[in-house]
Amino acid sequence: MMASLSGGLATMGNGVPYAIAAKFAYPDRVAIALVGDGAMQMNGNAELVTIAKYWKRWSDPRLIIMVLNNQDLNQVTWEMRVMEGDPKYEASQDVPDFPYAEYAELIGLKGIKVSEPDALAGAWDRALSADRPVVLEVMTDPNIPPIPPHIKPEQAKAYMSALMSGDPDALGIVKASFKQFAREFVPKVRKH
Repeated sequence: MMASLSGGLATMGNGVPYAIAAKFAYPDRVAIALVGDGAMQMNGNAELVTIAKYWKRWSDPRLIIMVLNNQDLNQVTWEMRVMEGDPKYEASQDVPDFPYAEYAELIGLKGIKVSEPDALAGAWDRALSADRPVVLEVMTDPNIPPIPPHIKPEQAKAYMSALMSGDPDALGIVKASFKQFAREFVPKVRKH
């Protein structure tokens, strides 16, 4: 198997255990898990202890866990906005801050934290050349809407309704949406 994806089923917490299983099945290959901060707090942090226990048995020790850290249960937040027209409910959607990269270092793994987009490529290079498993913590903006190009009119209407209904992040979302739109449709100015 080359990849596994939970898709839109909202299955949380399977990325890190799947990556561990992949390493035991193919200890000579790199395994990569892409997980959100909610899933990482659900069980991923505990699974790092398992990785710390067994990684020295693998012929290729590289297992990379990229944690998308936006301190929000973001998939659910956006489903609420787009599917139901409901604003973000902070009491159930906010994820507590946790130092994922620092925690990895505490238990003998490598931790890399990325706060700026320009640093991501170099961080991946370091992670892929590491001599041990890596937690790659990437700080992301929860207000960038993951809107596909095939959004339905009723979804667009629900999305706008959520923003107009007192969503606490409405202004940030509008700004991020505008930037995203501008990047896609406004030609880049080249410096000569």
